[in-house]
Amino acid sequence: MVAKNKAGERIADQTLAGQQVSHAQSFDALLKWFTATHADWEIVAVGHRVVHGGERYSQPTIIDDRVLDHLTSFIPLAPLHQPHNVAGIIALQALLPKVSQIACFDTAFHRSQPQVAQAFGLPRALTAEGIKRYGFHGLSYEFIARALPQHSTRADGRVVVAHLGNGASMAAMVGRKCLATTLGFSTIDGLVMGTRCGNLDPGVILHLMETKGLGVKEMTKMLYKESGLLGVSGISQDMRALLASDKPEAQEAVDLFCYRIVRELGSLAAAAGGLDALVFTGGIGEHAAEVRRRVCLQLEWLGIRLNPEANARHELHIGAGNSSVDVLVIPTNEEWMMAHHAQTLLAL
Repeated sequence: MVAKNKAGERIADQTLAGQQVSHAQSFDALLKWFTATHADWEIVAVGHRVVHGGERYSQPTIIDDRVLDHLTSFIPLAPLHQPHNVAGIIALQALLPKVSQIACFDTAFHRSQPQVAQAFGLPRALTAEGIKRYGFHGLSYEFIARALPQHSTRADGRVVVAHLGNGASMAAMVGRKCLATTLGFSTIDGLVMGTRCGNLDPGVILHLMETKGLGVKEMTKMLYKESGLLGVSGISQDMRALLASDKPEAQEAVDLFCYRIVRELGSLAAAAGGLDALVFTGGIGEHAAEVRRRVCLQLEWLGIRLNPEANARHELHIGAGNSSVDVLVIPTNEEWMMAHHAQTLLAL
């Protein structure tokens, strides 16, 4: 367990014994550290980031046995993430039995998408079983939607938010409600990410399974852990390392990352009927000025004009005076969003 403050200073460093440390052991150690260092604090609620709320949950909710059963039933929809979300909830329920637990869903913000934006061209029976486009990173988009009116008069217009990090996606909003997003049924769709492939012709998967004899586990490892920036570059999944490298493979990975952003932004602008504002957020979106520069230069046909000096300084507004589109860099805060939901639901 390593904990840092806002300045990035390490304030706790503890290693738990054993190769397989459970969620209960981890949270027990965290709570012991917290109570020892914050003796005058009282834990009144716990907010959980839950990757999947299925079709049932479009808002945060207080967790009870019925809700926990629903979250467990969603494990097949997100087998790499949801089991850990559920295990964390169960662990904290045992450690803090009198404290309310709040589920905040990464899919909830995208439930406002029209049905046509959620549908795949699959047999109706599969759609009825829940095979559709859900979208993720919803807590980040929700925070940006909430913060945007403070920074742009076009907040309720046609907005595309680019949440760029090791996990990356984009979403189009009108009236600060989601109309379309790049992530679909899983967290490997859409943009190229740190180690995830992004949009991929399903025929490639069939081809690899048939010609390479790859099974589900091997394909999962490749698509989630060995692809993306890491796979294309063969060097690193870290955008900072790739931008600093002079190797052509690093350049190719960065070019592909930016190209996919540009392609998807054109699609999202079409879904929204135009573009009034573009917001960069997430670790890469907030800190990689070079990525923002490359993306915006390829989007001048949409009326985007970049202020190079403001962009290099990572200012809030990085659009030039003659840009017909507001271009902003807004740090996201998913943790604040969860705390807000917990406070609101419990009327604290």
